[in-house]
Parts: sequence; C-alpha cells; structure tokens
Amino acid sequence: MRIAEIIKKYYAAFKTKYQKRLLPSHHKALESISRCRTPESGEMVLKCPDCGKIEYLPHSCGHRNCPQCQNHETTEWLERQRKKLLPVPYFLITFTIPSILRPVAWKFQKFFFDAMFKASSDTLKELAKNKRFLGGKIGMTGVLHTHNRRLDFHPHIHYLFPAGAIDVEKRFWKRKDWKFLFPEKALGKVFRGKLISAVSEREITIPNSVKKLNWVVNCKQTGFGEKVLEYLSRYLYRGTISEKRIFEVGGGKIGFSYIESKTKQRKKRILPGEDFLWLLVQHVLPRGFRRARDFGFLHGNAYKTLSLLQLLLNVKTELRPEAIRPAFHCPDCGVDMKIIARRVFRKGASEKQLSP
Repeated sequence: MRIAEIIKKYYAAFKTKYQKRLLPSHHKALESISRCRTPESGEMVLKCPDCGKIEYLPHSCGHRNCPQCQNHETTEWLERQRKKLLPVPYFLITFTIPSILRPVAWKFQKFFFDAMFKASSDTLKELAKNKRFLGGKIGMTGVLHTHNRRLDFHPHIHYLFPAGAIDVEKRFWKRKDWKFLFPEKALGKVFRGKLISAVSEREITIPNSVKKLNWVVNCKQTGFGEKVLEYLSRYLYRGTISEKRIFEVGGGKIGFSYIESKTKQRKKRILPGEDFLWLLVQHVLPRGFRRARDFGFLHGNAYKTLSLLQLLLNVKTELRPEAIRPAFHCPDCGVDMKIIARRVFRKGASEKQLSP
C-alpha cells in the first residue's frame, strides 16, 4: 500500500492525536510525500525531438523520506563509496545508546545525533592509536539509523571499517587479517564516557543510572564491504520502510511485515493508521542533517591519501558507467524526450503557469 494513500486517509486523525508533539518538519514531510508525482507537485512538459509528441509528467517531491524519490541520489552515493573500497577485510561496528536515553535523543535531536557521531568516531580513533590493536590513523564511513525493524525510535550508528591503519611514523599500511579488531566492552565504555561528557557540557539532564549501564557496541567482521554498503544505502534515502511491506487491515488499521532479528522469522505489526504515521515521522531528521559521514583517509578532503593507499594496495577499480538520470522515452517512437517547460502551481494563481 502506498504511503501517500495512508497519509491522505489518516492525516486528520493523526493531527488530532499527535498535534502537540509534531514539528514543522513532520508536516512538511507528510505533505511532500502525499503530493509526490501528482499534478499538485507541478508537471514537466516533454517534447519528442523526432515526432513532436508532447507529454506531461508530474514532478517527484524530492523529499529524502519519500519512498518514491531519491533513487538517483542513492545510486550516486553507493558508487562513490564503492570507489573507496580497499582489498582488505571489513568490520561493521554498531554504536547504540541505552533505551533510557532515547527520550533525550528525541528531544535534542540535532545536537544529540551530532554528539553520537563525534563520540563514536573519536572512540574508534582513540582505540586505533593503541599499538595493541592497529597503531595508526584509520578511515571509516558512518551512517545514522533512527529505527529498529519494528520502526520504533532506536538511534544507532553503523560504521563500515576497513581492517587496517596508516602508520604515520613509518609511513606504511598496517593490515589486520584476523577476526578480532577492538574489544566491544572497551568500545562501549569509552563511547559512554565521551557521549555523557558532551551531554553534560550542554547541561542536559540525563538519568544517573546511565553512567552505570553497560553500553552495547557490536563489532563483527563482514567480508569485503560491498554487501554492507548496499545495506546501508537502502535506508540512506527513501524513508525507513519499503511500500511492498505495508498492507491495510481494515477497521482503520495498517500493518507491515518485518524480520525479527533474534529468530529471523517474518512477523507482522498492526496498529491504527494515525499511529503508523507517527512511527514514520519519528524518523524525519532535522533539516540539513547529514545521515552519512566519512572519516579519516575516507573523508573527501583526504582524496590524495586514499589514492596513494589504493596504489600501494594495487587496487583494481572497475570501470563502472557514470550514474546518470534515466531519460524519458517517447511512447510513440522511443526516442529520448526533452524537457521544454515546467507547469507549476503558484499561490494566488487560478491555473497552472508555464516556466521555462
């Protein structure tokens, strides 16, 4: 079932129930998704250069939480990351916060998510300097996820981490081939200290019990990085759930399927339509917030370092065709059509107006 249909059907009940908790970004996200690929978003005027046929196609909304948009952006990100892959084992390191801290994370989202990125990346850099583990400078790619498989608010950061480091003093690459990278308890302890310190400096009140809890950090080997990149790209854009997993139950209820992490069995979750919309808007990030970030020699500013490293490791990059937006084909002759104008709605105008 399409999310746009759910929004139109349950938006009134949703506003009534959650009005006091909604932010302007939540309203904007739902309004954009509901208008996506409809005349309300405006239209492109296409013309075939051969036969002269005219077509009108509705615009996409372009919102990063819309399940119908951002295909091209996802492909571009994935291709950029593939070009950075090294011929070494990779680890997937996941930093999570205790459930008792989630209300604080929700209330101060932009600050808290930034603090999570800084605390977790600094934790990895600090342990990597230790010669017992790597003893050098590292590179990694982090992606923030705010949901679990049931779509509940559950912020955590995944890092794709190549198992090796640059020894700055001796100027060579230190590769680590065995399955152990960092002790998970040490990661959790250092991460806890750094994040609590950042929150305390902001004078944000948190429960005292947080300091005594064991913070969970999972660190496991995951092949050579390609499959993890594909997994991370699924939730980078296009929202938190595929529309193929959503179905209408009846009686004002919406259901969706998911794979339970422990049993690996497919489960269903059913809840009122307005509550389903609330699950979705919880994962709308603050405006301008970057969900994916590169660090160390994988950062965009370290292009020269990465190039030298790939040369040293004899990386053979595949010649992949550059990602381009798919063309619109003429339904009559099949030739690529050209956009000649756009039909847009303007406030105060009684009809659509053309803009070149």
